[in-house]
Amino acid sequence: MEHLWSPWRLAYVTGTSEPRGCVFCEAPSRDDGDAMILFRGVTCYVILNLYPYNCGHLMVVPNRHLASLAECTPEELNELMALTRRAEMALTEAYRPQGLNIGINLGRSAGAGVVDHVHVHAVPRWTGDTNFMPVIGGTKVIVQSLEALYKVLRDQLASQAGG
Repeated sequence: MEHLWSPWRLAYVTGTSEPRGCVFCEAPSRDDGDAMILFRGVTCYVILNLYPYNCGHLMVVPNRHLASLAECTPEELNELMALTRRAEMALTEAYRPQGLNIGINLGRSAGAGVVDHVHVHAVPRWTGDTNFMPVIGGTKVIVQSLEALYKVLRDQLASQAGG
């Protein structure tokens, strides 16, 4: 039997990673590297997903605690989409995915892990990235550490022109 090493997931699978408050409200008060914040805008920021569906999975998050798009100001909505565009360009340049899933899950029944703080997921996809490991083995192989991924995408987002 082969073993996959992904120590950053231990807190998640044991349930010890639950924050006391909103993880997206707390992240901006931390150091960018510790929080895995890739880029800060005026009203929103870009952060790595610590429990990624795929290598490169990131999220665009409003600074304010907002449960839905309907609660966003026009400025927040504009920057949310501008940073999502910037994230798409950075992921495309850095990893050359064959596709991307870009989406918002509003509410627990829609699949939201953080239910009351709206955020946009950007997940790079490659043909064959869903194979026997997640289907049969229930295990997803992530080919790059979060720290290495952070450095690549932070630099790529910083180099993107405007938002």
